[in-house]
Amino acid sequence: MSLLSEIQNHEFRNLFWLKTKDGNIRLATLNSDPGRKVYTERLVKIKGKEYRTFDPYKSKLAAAIRKKMKSFPFSEGSKILYLGAASGTTVSHVSDIIGKNGVIYAVEFSSRSIRDLISVSERRTNITPIHADARFPEEYSFLVSNVDIVYEDVAQPNQAEILNVNVQSYLKSGGYFFLAIKARSIDVTKDPKIIFREVKEELKSKGLIIRETIDLESYEKDHVMVVGQMP
Repeated sequence: MSLLSEIQNHEFRNLFWLKTKDGNIRLATLNSDPGRKVYTERLVKIKGKEYRTFDPYKSKLAAAIRKKMKSFPFSEGSKILYLGAASGTTVSHVSDIIGKNGVIYAVEFSSRSIRDLISVSERRTNITPIHADARFPEEYSFLVSNVDIVYEDVAQPNQAEILNVNVQSYLKSGGYFFLAIKARSIDVTKDPKIIFREVKEELKSKGLIIRETIDLESYEKDHVMVVGQMP
């Protein structure tokens, strides 16, 4: 475990910069489940508090933050619908950020991943794991109410359609959405830049507002993060 020279608040609430004595700077969240890792993150204790490094090579949200994303509506008490939660890597950091009064409705289709996600949620009570197909938001209407944020990280050709049906079903007016577009999951033969443009145009055609697009290159090849809002 590295000795830390200092910790600083990030400009986004409940995020931090860890600066090591060798000059390395890492993004981090305050661990709401002290002593336990969710993936391969480092745990670092400073002045009686434990921080988890937030790895941009493991999380597209962390990558977008490192690439100077401007929008960050995640805060204490936020309600989030997370599509494609996988084993809970990014979900767990969002869990740290929103605190015990927030909630993450974490939707995952893979039976193997949902088992890991359930294990994470057993110790992080602000995570509600949902084993369902995000293409059919009616499957979890009995659990999910209106949310502040819809976040999607799903490797499907119809990523924009999946986002739209969930946004229309659950995102409150003025709420934010995040879409990690994976060009190679949509069409391996087409220029990724064309795919990104087409997906954004599709979202706009549904009446959604695009606020920014962050290229995740250097952390994720042929990926962008699109951030927008419901009118």
